[in-house]
Amino acid sequence: MRLTPLLVPLLVGMLLALPASAMAQDRPAILDLPALPGLSERAKAEAARMLTRNLPRAFALAPTGQFAWQSGGPDGEAEQKALEACGRGGAACRIIARDLAMVAPARASAPAPSGLAISSMNHETLPDPRFLWWGPQRAAGVLVYAHGRAPRGGDSRGGQPQAWTRHFNNAGFDVWRFDRHPNVDEAPRAAGWLKADLQELRRRGYRLVVVAGQSRGGWNTLMALDTPGLADAHIAIAPAAHGFEGGPSHGRQLDDLRQIVAAAAGAPRARVAVANFRDDPFDAQPDARAVLFNQLGARAGGFIFLDRPEGLTGHGAGATNAFADRYGACLLRLATASPPPRSC
Repeated sequence: MRLTPLLVPLLVGMLLALPASAMAQDRPAILDLPALPGLSERAKAEAARMLTRNLPRAFALAPTGQFAWQSGGPDGEAEQKALEACGRGGAACRIIARDLAMVAPARASAPAPSGLAISSMNHETLPDPRFLWWGPQRAAGVLVYAHGRAPRGGDSRGGQPQAWTRHFNNAGFDVWRFDRHPNVDEAPRAAGWLKADLQELRRRGYRLVVVAGQSRGGWNTLMALDTPGLADAHIAIAPAAHGFEGGPSHGRQLDDLRQIVAAAAGAPRARVAVANFRDDPFDAQPDARAVLFNQLGARAGGFIFLDRPEGLTGHGAGATNAFADRYGACLLRLATASPPPRSC
C-alpha cells in the first residue's frame, strides 16, 4: 500500500461526475489512471505503481486530493484497506479504480472471448481473466506463463502469473496461463504440450511470442529452446525440475541442464533471461548452474542472467513485488527492444 496525505485543492468531485465518454480511449481505460486529470504528481506516480501489481487492487481518492491504494489479500480487502487509509483524518474517499476497471468515470475493460483455450485431457493454455485483453490482431504479443509443480501433488492450476508479467500486459501483451494437471505433470510431457501450444498461438496471429515460467514452468521454458521459432523470448524464473537438494533425482540436475544448453543451439536467435536466487533449496549447485546458464547465454540472441541478486532470496523470490519493481521493465525490454539490453 502507498498512502499520501498530501492535501492539494483539486476539482476531483467534478472529475468523478464526468461521463464515461469523456475518457474514451482506444486502449483499456485503467492504463490512463496515472494521467487522470486532478491527481497530484505523487498520486500519478503511485497509480502507475499500482498498475504493476497483481489483483485484487484498488485506488481510493478524496476531493481534497488525499489518496491511497492497496493490492493483494482476499476479495474485498484491498478496496476496504484503500478506503480506510485514504480516509484517515476524515477525508471523504471513494474508489476510482478497481482491478482492471475505472470506477469513476465508469469504464471496464473487455474480457477475452470464450472458447479460446488450447487444451487436452490433462492441460489447458488459456487467457488469464485477471489481465487486460488485447487480442491477437491488436496485441504487441503474447506471454505464456507456466506455473511450478507444487509439492506433494498440490494443484497449481489457476494461479495468478507473477506480478512482473504486468509490465508486459500493460505494454500490450496478452497473458495466457499454461496449466497442467498435477497427476501427469512430468517435464517431458509438459514440454511437448507447451511447444505445440506456442506453435498454435503463433498460428493465431500473435506477432511476438514470449514464454515464461517459475520453477518447473521455468524449466519447461528452457526446454522449449530446442525448437526454432517457437518463441521470441524465454524467461525462466528459478528453473527447477529435480526436487529438493538431497532428493533421488536432484543429482541429475546438472546433466539435464547440459542437455538443455546443447539443444538450445537450434534456436540461436531467441532471447533468454534466467533468474537464480540465494537460499533456493531446489538449486544445490548455484555456481555450477551459473556456468551452464552463461554458456546458454552465449548462444542466445539476447541474454540477461539475474544471478543471485541482492535482497531476493528463496525459490519464490520471483513472485515478490520487489522482483517485479526491480526487473519487470527490464525483462520487457529484453523481449522487445532492439538491440536487447545486456543487463538490468
